[in-house]
Order: sequence, then C-alpha cells, then structure tokens
Amino acid sequence: MTAHHVNRDHPAEVLRAAYEAFAAVVRPLGDEESWLPTDCAGWAVRDLVFHCVADAQRALVALHTPATGPADRDAVTYWRQWAPDPVGAADGRRRNRVGASMFPDFRQLKELYLETTAATVTAAAAARPDDRVITQGHVLTAGDLMVTLAVEASIHHLDLVARLPAAPGPAPTGLAAVRATLDGLLGRPVPLGWSDERYARAATGRAPLTEAERGALGPDADRFPLFS
Repeated sequence: MTAHHVNRDHPAEVLRAAYEAFAAVVRPLGDEESWLPTDCAGWAVRDLVFHCVADAQRALVALHTPATGPADRDAVTYWRQWAPDPVGAADGRRRNRVGASMFPDFRQLKELYLETTAATVTAAAAARPDDRVITQGHVLTAGDLMVTLAVEASIHHLDLVARLPAAPGPAPTGLAAVRATLDGLLGRPVPLGWSDERYARAATGRAPLTEAERGALGPDADRFPLFS
C-alpha cells in the first residue's frame, strides 16, 4: 500500500489539539444552545456531540485492540470508504438522534464528551505511533488512527460552530491534517487559494463548488465531495 505523509511527526499532539479545541466550544454551552442546528444535516448541537462521544469511544477501543497483520489503510486511504451514501446517512441521523435523546440534561452529555475525549488523549499519548491497531474492520498504525480522529474532529468542529459565531475555531494543526488528507485523496495540492475551512467544507460536500472553482479543478471537480 502506498504510504501517505499526513502530519505524522506528533500525531498524539495533533489529536490533543483537535479535541481540546472542540472541548473549548462544548464546555460553556447550555441546554438552550444544545438545540441549535449544526452543519450536519438534521443534527442539533447535542446530536453532533453525541456522535463525537461515540467516535472517541471507538478510538479508546481501537487504541487497546492490537493487530497482528499489516496495515491495510493509512491516514488518507481510510477515508476512501466514506463515499456519499444518502440512505446510510439518513439511517445514521436517526440512530444518532435516538442516542442523544437518552440525555435529557445536556450537562450529562457534555460531561461524558469531556471525560471520554480526555481519556482518549491520554491513551493516544501512551501509544506508540507505529503500533498497528484495528478499527471499523481495518488495520492502521496508531499514529494514522490519531490523524483520522483529528481530521474528523476538526471537520465536525466547523459543523458545530455554524450557529455559534462567537465560538473559537478548530485547531490549526487539526485543519492542517484535514488539508493534507484532502490533498492526498485528490492526488495533488488543491489548485485553488482556499482557506483550510473552505477546503474542508467544499471537499466534504458541506458547501457547493462555484463555476469558477469547478473550472480551476477541471476533471477533478467531478470527484467532489472527496468524502462525506
């Protein structure tokens, strides 16, 4: 498998920065704000936070599930399985809404998110980046897993703050990991002067391409979104 280099120097620190930036948004939120919409279709803030709790829990399991075989995915190729799937996305929205509804008081969900991500960061710091782990039926190095988690957290951070204009943005290192991942999927640096935020939103189907952008991308425009 071709190796891709996506911010591998300190993957645990990239994950820590992404999770701490997301936590900085979640920590002060009250129950009323938890019902605000996000840029994830059909999800309020509380639904998105529940989804991110589940992702951090998956990370904890993966970091403690060693693999004996070779890696079959890296920090870029991992995302090739996440092609747009309207039916699957609708089912996921419904399951997530039901799960989030188990927390009538947002403070309970918020505390679960904060303590779970803190535990995940601790586990990531203790892991060796070259160790192989299992997640979602695939084998990755622990370092590549951490980068995928930082990418997901950073993209969902942009979703989270869609109706929270005063909230802080994602960690720069997390957004850098998003850009490197998207360039890896595209096969070249994107030929547009996009900010990290614009690139993340356009390449994951959260914002449509303009005609000028499609022209600059050429045939690659038809490959967007690169994942969702």
